[in-house]
Amino acid sequence: MIVRIMGEGQLDLTDADLDLLNSFDSALEGAIESGDEDAFRQALHDLLAKVREHGSPLAADALEPSQFILPPADATMEEVRDMLQDDGLIPG
Repeated sequence: MIVRIMGEGQLDLTDADLDLLNSFDSALEGAIESGDEDAFRQALHDLLAKVREHGSPLAADALEPSQFILPPADATMEEVRDMLQDDGLIPG
């Protein structure tokens, strides 16, 4: 599956990574729901770090459709809240 981190590029992850990423996505959602800025920052950092760690970067000129689009590391809580779907940034 192809994941885009806004402002950074695309990474290719295996479908097996989906469960792992969903746990980080749930932590991010919980932090947003509680309005805890520190927990939000940590959860966003952790989610993006896992995507970078487990993903293989695509070439900068690759034009692959992204299954998921994640916010940049400096996104605000409000910006991420606006991106959330019914089941988070990473549905599943």
